[in-house]
Amino acid sequence: MINKKPYVIAEIDKDTPDVTLFKFKAQDGSKLDFKPGMFVMLHHKDAQTGADIGRAFSLASLPNDDTIEFAISMIHGRFTSYLDTAKVGDIYYVTGPYGQFQFNAGIDSKVMFIAGGTGIAPFLSMLRQIKHENLSTDVKLIYSVRFHKDIIRKEELEQYRNELTFDYCVTATREGTDEWSGEHGHVNEDMVKKHAPDITERTCYVCGPLEFTKAVQNVLVSLGVDKQKIKADVWG
Repeated sequence: MINKKPYVIAEIDKDTPDVTLFKFKAQDGSKLDFKPGMFVMLHHKDAQTGADIGRAFSLASLPNDDTIEFAISMIHGRFTSYLDTAKVGDIYYVTGPYGQFQFNAGIDSKVMFIAGGTGIAPFLSMLRQIKHENLSTDVKLIYSVRFHKDIIRKEELEQYRNELTFDYCVTATREGTDEWSGEHGHVNEDMVKKHAPDITERTCYVCGPLEFTKAVQNVLVSLGVDKQKIKADVWG
């Protein structure tokens, strides 16, 4: 039997119109040891039916931090309908961590992160580890969103430009040119070459919806990236 550990909601932050950041703290005060990129199962017990409902979420937080953090798209699904009305102090249950999508901070000196939507979550964890451990990892990030208002933790990403060996671009797939001066459209070969001309020298990490992840993997392979250097995590 899997042991579900009680966690208390410590903070709720509506970061974008569609995404809310939730921080949970273990009820016993313990810290979760995991590798950036991993996920946990978050469980909630329906008060009326007693049914246990669980869903996987990537960890956005720093390993062994006081809290664990998730970037959750509030799509009013079966699980997120509970979170819609959640408040600080509510108890949920956690199992994990799980997953082979793990960042090797001491091995990968040059990396490319490519995120779609809330797929930015594991990369926030990775960047936070790089900062916490004062690593010199050379990081490029391409972040695909629908509209520029969907950028999660925008100020934090901007801050890393000054604190780390890090640069990133955002591509908005549905934004008009009058509203957004950055990249437009889906991630493609030209976009990757423009922002990471040394792409074949980098270990590539990709996270997002299934079709997004498949398409990006095909782009990387077409640019000559060794398949062994492409690590992908899929949700949805």
